[in-house]
Amino acid sequence: MSTLVDLQHISKSFDGEMVLDDLNLTVPENSFVTLLGPSGCGKTTTLRILGGFTTPDSGKVMFDGQDITSLPPNRRQLNTVFQKYALFPHMSIAENIAFGLKIKGKSKAYIDDKIRYALKLVNLSGFEKRDVNSLSGGQQQRIAIARAIVNEPRLLLLDEPLGALDLKLRQDMQYELIRLKKELGITFVYVTHDQEEALTMSDTIVVMNQGYIQQMGTPEQIYNEPENAFVADFIGDSNIIGATMVHDELVNIFGANFRCVDKGFGQNKPVDVVIRPEDVELVKPEDGILTGHVTHSIFKGVHYEMEVTTENGYEWLVQSTRMFELGQAVGITVDPFNIQIMNKPASEDEEAIVNE
Repeated sequence: MSTLVDLQHISKSFDGEMVLDDLNLTVPENSFVTLLGPSGCGKTTTLRILGGFTTPDSGKVMFDGQDITSLPPNRRQLNTVFQKYALFPHMSIAENIAFGLKIKGKSKAYIDDKIRYALKLVNLSGFEKRDVNSLSGGQQQRIAIARAIVNEPRLLLLDEPLGALDLKLRQDMQYELIRLKKELGITFVYVTHDQEEALTMSDTIVVMNQGYIQQMGTPEQIYNEPENAFVADFIGDSNIIGATMVHDELVNIFGANFRCVDKGFGQNKPVDVVIRPEDVELVKPEDGILTGHVTHSIFKGVHYEMEVTTENGYEWLVQSTRMFELGQAVGITVDPFNIQIMNKPASEDEEAIVNE
């Protein structure tokens, strides 16, 4: 898969505060890449630099091998959809969609054909004459997307476009965007702080924090193989526990030895262990590697979410389809393949980044 976008050594500061620091990122053609992270991590600034709305202090924006760092947005082969849809309230739906095409001097027949095509793609055929204010939030978002795709961009940038929608509509629109991506065959770069949204939609997730890329990989890699405690804590729920690597494939957690599959961390070295709550198995106390008591339980519909407090006082987050009574004594085991070992941060500065 060829590279469409290559951000090279991008740095950007605002009022003396560094927002992006020597960021490097490649985006393959016809991929769905999501920039994910908390507020202030630099993801929207990255998108705006890519879109031409913000100029980097240093570095290059390469698009299909060409340096476009100094090109304005209207001269780039891309379009941007923002959370605030920026539709023109005094124009009809058709006029909103046609706006960019009219500026380019396209013929009426061409524009009418593109309007019908775009509305069909976003499942709003027949809405040409409707007023913008008569549409729901989800429909307005679809019109904003239709207005972008009629320009036939090679790259579509989406800056938290579903953030203003309610949960059910947001979930529906996630699947709509996946469908559009497949039908259009163009590259999507998507910005969100919603972990579930990123896991649902993306080919590749770029986890960012404090202007740095913490990890880049498939949703499965990001979730199952986090490279540091920040990623593990930010993506889904996790038990992140300080432990000791006894030797290859054996880690000591709270004085009990657990088999694992990781190697190369050395002998008797302090490490961090990540165990997802759905990977903690509750058994009879005599069958567990550690023992504890159920101290909290909530029914979530598809599973029970519990806290199990072990003898050392640590509260394990556990998800199970089985019900356990409050106060019930249980044992804890974990499949070796579900124990993720990570090096501890090497310095206090790195630890501050992880724990922010």
